[in-house]
Amino acid sequence: MTGPGSALDEIRFTDKPDNRAYIRVRRGKSARRASNEEIETSLNAALEAGYRHIDTAFLYGNEAAIGKVLKKWFDSKKLKREDLFIVTKLPHVGSSFERVEKYLKRSLEALQLSYVDLYLIHGAIGLQERGDEIRPLDEKGNPLLDMKTDHGMEAQVDAGRAKAIGLSNFNARQIKRIWSSARIKPANLQVELNVYFQQRELTAFCKALDITVCAYAPIGSPGLPEGTEPASDIKNLENISRLSVNTSGHLMSVSMARVLITSPLSDPVVVKIAKKHNKTPAQVLIRWIIQRGIVAIPKSKTPSRIKENLQVFDFELDESDMDELYKLDKGPTSRIFSFKCCKVW
Repeated sequence: MTGPGSALDEIRFTDKPDNRAYIRVRRGKSARRASNEEIETSLNAALEAGYRHIDTAFLYGNEAAIGKVLKKWFDSKKLKREDLFIVTKLPHVGSSFERVEKYLKRSLEALQLSYVDLYLIHGAIGLQERGDEIRPLDEKGNPLLDMKTDHGMEAQVDAGRAKAIGLSNFNARQIKRIWSSARIKPANLQVELNVYFQQRELTAFCKALDITVCAYAPIGSPGLPEGTEPASDIKNLENISRLSVNTSGHLMSVSMARVLITSPLSDPVVVKIAKKHNKTPAQVLIRWIIQRGIVAIPKSKTPSRIKENLQVFDFELDESDMDELYKLDKGPTSRIFSFKCCKVW
């Protein structure tokens, strides 16, 4: 594959058990950072179980640990590079033509790879580079923005460092702005998506442009305390810098809010459908996303759950199941990761 078009089929998730499976490698969402040992253990378990898509990011701070595991698998001949589909992301401070190459090279060095299959712009907010800061703010606490990135991403495809490029945490307006001027169109959009936050308009928009969609937090975010909701009125990054460590570098904030949101894992409808199919609620939630033609990347560091999340190809949700799950949509108010600050772009 030499360009983004050829990567589209690579990242479509079909119902075939032998198709590529996916793992999102990131820190947990509790205040405690996952250690390198935990990352290595979970990744080894995932590869043993059959996962072949690894999703990470510069901001997660775990690329070196992932690279260490990959090298062992490649050296042992248990896997070849072409067996894997590896995704990483450009940090917000890398969002300019001049810096894209620098940050991708840093990611490749940490991962011990010569290329990634998909390179995503992590968010629709480009930050100016200032020293080693990863979230630079001006004197008023507002993000220092940099608007030029997509041409630098295209250059990475030309150079062979990325086989395809895409976006993460962009809305339709932001996607359209890039799409209209892009020489190499974005192949994939990665966004938060689950039964409580279904993003149907956005996914339809992407489908019309032949952009595949990848859902993070597909089963909600079990690592967050039950009954918490993201703040919906973030005005600048200062409000979230304290919590960014808890979320692997994502621009978000979690706080007790006026309306409490429970996990979809405990939703009575999900539990009922799970019992009907003799499956777990997590498996039902992942299966629902797959049947929508969307890639699901559940996060787990527990080997048993990593295996469990892969066991979603031996059953199918019927039309009534799908309809009941569609009715659970709560819209943007249920989103876990808030990106209000990105509206300035």
